[in-house]
Amino acid sequence: MSTEPELIELRELTPAGRPGPGRARLERANALRIAPSPARNLARKQVPGRGHRFQPAGPATHTWCDLCGDFIWGVVRKGLQCAYCKFTCHYRCRALVCLDCCGPRDLGWDPALERDTNVDEPAEWKTPELSQAEIEQKIKEYNSQINSNLFMSLNKDGSYTGFIKVQLKLVRPVSVPSNKKPPSLQDARRGTGRGTAVKRRTSFYLPKDAIKHLHVLSRTRAREVIEALLRKFLVVDDPRKFALFERAERHGQVYSRKLSDDEQPLKLRLLAGPSEKALSFVLKENDTGEVNWDAFSMPELHNFLRILQREEEEHLRQILQKYSHCRQKIQEALHSCPLG
Repeated sequence: MSTEPELIELRELTPAGRPGPGRARLERANALRIAPSPARNLARKQVPGRGHRFQPAGPATHTWCDLCGDFIWGVVRKGLQCAYCKFTCHYRCRALVCLDCCGPRDLGWDPALERDTNVDEPAEWKTPELSQAEIEQKIKEYNSQINSNLFMSLNKDGSYTGFIKVQLKLVRPVSVPSNKKPPSLQDARRGTGRGTAVKRRTSFYLPKDAIKHLHVLSRTRAREVIEALLRKFLVVDDPRKFALFERAERHGQVYSRKLSDDEQPLKLRLLAGPSEKALSFVLKENDTGEVNWDAFSMPELHNFLRILQREEEEHLRQILQKYSHCRQKIQEALHSCPLG
């Protein structure tokens, strides 16, 4: 395998937002031409994925389905998750899962370090606002410490560019559109690299050692970095399914913190210096149990409320039915007892 880093340019990215109606989609006509009649007949007889042991997902599971891509919402019926590979899906999608279970994934972390990991521990250093002179001095110090050509450079407008390395530590599979051609450069600039209405999806597990170098601006946000990585791999999963984490090793322990959508990774890189132990970036599933409800549209939120109401009514019905059955049994026992 080549040791040269693969670079992704993030020069002019539009602000991260929800997919617009103009996104490309996989048309039905194209799907019919790609899959002739015999293949369609075979598709109806899909072989279920082997090796999974699905069980109800925990109450803190707020994520997106690995099969259909829709958000899994609910309080009682949260969805299903494989105990081995962590494949997560709706109850309704369970019968359609064709991807075989890969078993527990060893993502390469050092167990001795991970055993005492503290998550969301505040960093020892803050992210202060630097003056232009301080930024220039920091960039000179940074460039003097690296032994490659991945330098940072100061621009005339006061911003700066540089490189960040992102490790992809994804436990669950990702989905790509079936028989969909890679996005063009124009598509990437317009943000049409992922279709919002793709119906035919192919799931697979990314290699555990996947690493990408990105050339970014100082104002590039964490959410834009995530979207660029997904476009690179043609991933059609919702970007909110993933999160960018900063990882640091100090005193024999590993500290990990999820970056907010608006944090600027290159600024963090400049403040921490080039050492990977002092700071590294990791893309993982956004399975912290926290949900940024502000990121959802009004129709989505209204739909969640309707789902919540239906689930509440069904749960109450089951509870009332259980108590009614118990009451009936007690009354039958009372009637069967002889008087006196």
